[in-house]
Amino acid sequence: MTLDPDTPIDRVRFAVVDTETTGLSTDDDRVLQIGVVVVRGDGTTEHEFVTYLRRLTWGFGHVGAFHIHGITRRQLRGGMKPREAMEMLNVLIGGCVFTAHNARFDVGFLRSDSIRLEVPLKLTGPLCTLNMSRKLDPQRTMSHKLKDVAARFGKSTDRPHDALADSQLTAAVLPDLLAAHRIGTYGALVPFFG
Repeated sequence: MTLDPDTPIDRVRFAVVDTETTGLSTDDDRVLQIGVVVVRGDGTTEHEFVTYLRRLTWGFGHVGAFHIHGITRRQLRGGMKPREAMEMLNVLIGGCVFTAHNARFDVGFLRSDSIRLEVPLKLTGPLCTLNMSRKLDPQRTMSHKLKDVAARFGKSTDRPHDALADSQLTAAVLPDLLAAHRIGTYGALVPFFG
């Protein structure tokens, strides 16, 4: 994505992404669900997308921590094939700043899947709202879990660990974090990438 550094932040598009996975290892675990909310810097939502990933085989226990994400094999059977999901993700994040709460986690899983599927992940950023929140609290006196960051800005969700709901919640706090850091242009945002 090529934007002029002086582009006002409310004209910048963000693809806010969340994944639910079978576990924490990008080598051994897989993405189960992808949620994307495309928003502008002022919080205006342009598009939402969510899908489960339908894999060819799911051995016993391979849906991971059901008690956390609640995803069933039946839901996965109704999802997109992983290659189609990655291709759709590339379309959605094109022209946007890839944004996530704990972006390193989500980008790690998506890059791992993209390599396995031979569908290169094309992203600008990433921008991590977890890191943005931590920079506002250099002494680490507060929790920076998504639900706690959202609560500080008067926002919440009744569906935690659902990829779309978590993307929506992250998208809801993004304008507050941008304002807290006094980010008014695309150029002021770039130092937060990584």
